Amino acid sequence: MLLVNALILVLLGALLALFVWAYNAVVARKNQVENAFGAVEAQLKRRRDLIPNLVEAVKQYMAHEQDLLERLTRLRERAERTQGEEHLKAEGELSRVLGQVWARLEAYPDLKASGNFLQLQAALTEIEDSIAAARRYYNQAVTEYNNALEQIPFAPIARAMGLARKPVFTVPEEERAAPDLGELFRR
Repeated sequence: MLLVNALILVLLGALLALFVWAYNAVVARKNQVENAFGAVEAQLKRRRDLIPNLVEAVKQYMAHEQDLLERLTRLRERAERTQGEEHLKAEGELSRVLGQVWARLEAYPDLKASGNFLQLQAALTEIEDSIAAARRYYNQAVTEYNNALEQIPFAPIARAMGLARKPVFTVPEEERAAPDLGELFRR
């Protein structure tokens, strides 16, 4: 009888240890996703902060591109005030419009020779590289988190905690296709 009781206690202790380990692993993955999202958001904020400087730098050269610059400004404002998936969508659109601006700038050699513009372009290129790295880190963290939500022994604990899958950053469909530069310059 004493051996049975000891065996039951050992089994209960092992189950408790498994529960604590699984709970802590789920919490760690959830926190890693939040940390990774914060890193992405910090880089996106740096980019949004540089956009007004870009608009000012190119305004005088791109007078007939005013609609594109206004659209860029509106998207920047929308990205700042949205949350969650809508925020990710707005940032994707912002990336696409920035790509259009860069493509159209090829037609302005005087602007491309401006020292101020070159510094701004270098800063934005650096930020885009940082955003790409932060997105990769975020997507890795989200994948590990989403996997944990579906794997045993984590799934029951995650369900009990009310945790749900997180979306990964994806490239919008428009960005997957090669841009039609001819179309960009005809506008």
